[in-house]
Amino acid sequence: MTKADRIHNALTAAFAPLALEVINESEQHRGHGGYSDGETHYRVRMTADAFVAMSRIARHRAVHAALGAELVAEIHALALELLVPE
Repeated sequence: MTKADRIHNALTAAFAPLALEVINESEQHRGHGGYSDGETHYRVRMTADAFVAMSRIARHRAVHAALGAELVAEIHALALELLVPE
């Protein structure tokens, strides 16, 4: 299972998102710091009802908690676009 799959599964289980994209941007960072195996840089775009009552910082903390310290430690860069439903 790829890291992208692990991220997707963890976020789906934690938030039941209305929309979720996990994008591996690692190749854009080849040769830069933190690049090692092609699975180091990710962008997550997620819309979830759970975010309605949360501040931007609380959303980020909730995502990191859902992923867990072990998985977060395996990722060099994680860009988060966390939205509430319109």
